[in-house]
Amino acid sequence: MSFQLSFRSQSVSNHDSTLPQRISEEPLPTKTAQSTVTCIYQASIANQWRHISVLWCKNLMNHTLNLKIDSARGNHFLYNCKIDVKPWYFWNKKGYKSLEVDGYQIDVYWDLRSAKFCGSCPEPYGDYYVSLVCDDEVVLLLGDYKKKAYKRMKMKQTLTEATLLVKRENVFAKKSFSTKAKLVEKRKESDIVVESSTVGNKDPEMWISIDGIVLVHVKNLQWKFRGNQTVVVNKQPVHVFWDVHDWFFSVSGSGPGLFIFKPGVPEVESDKEERGIESCESDDGSATSGYYSTKSYTPFEACLVLCAYKLE
Repeated sequence: MSFQLSFRSQSVSNHDSTLPQRISEEPLPTKTAQSTVTCIYQASIANQWRHISVLWCKNLMNHTLNLKIDSARGNHFLYNCKIDVKPWYFWNKKGYKSLEVDGYQIDVYWDLRSAKFCGSCPEPYGDYYVSLVCDDEVVLLLGDYKKKAYKRMKMKQTLTEATLLVKRENVFAKKSFSTKAKLVEKRKESDIVVESSTVGNKDPEMWISIDGIVLVHVKNLQWKFRGNQTVVVNKQPVHVFWDVHDWFFSVSGSGPGLFIFKPGVPEVESDKEERGIESCESDDGSATSGYYSTKSYTPFEACLVLCAYKLE
């Protein structure tokens, strides 16, 4: 599967041209900061591959989870299952819903009573589960309470697991933006921090660190507001792309900085020549490409898209 990365459109696409549109369907941030995390999974439902969108939203008044399932009859989401995660609605934190998708019954189970959250991130990082079941088979299981989920559903572990394709997160801060993402298969999630210095007498700078190690340092950021660099995380390459144009040139700096973290093996020279791809130079003088061949990717291809909004 190949991905094309487009900074100005803030989208990540693969062979399904509707995927970027689905990621952009999440509520747009406003002056009242609404943190969102959107994950697109590919799952097998009734022997057909479909996309499932998982959207966590949180602001001062609401905290919700929305599940959207593709219809095999057209390129659109067929059903939206909304779950309230408000702390004062304790009885809603464990529940069950049943819905019909293309003639098949989909059962949704969740238990968020003990869910743990970090800061303003709307997605829990532990002690919960959310599962989707079709024909006595678990098609999607989120969270670390997997044993409790299978015990409640009285089912065995499925042989075909859903695959995470893209994760997009909107974060709000003044200087430092942090998130977690799995960049290497069979490894725990990495801590990702983007720090910037864009005010004052000094030239603007930016640092991107993964697991406490600064791997990208950009000086003169006002001139190098777009770029890319390949870094190594746990001996595996990760492509880092950034576009912070809106931090400097949008109205009152209201636009987000866009960061994309894409695991994968760099494309070999023969593939570049064959595809006629132009490369661009990163801050350290190394040439890296913005487009990659499907031949050179490892099976793990989950891509993180981080939209960083600066608060005044």
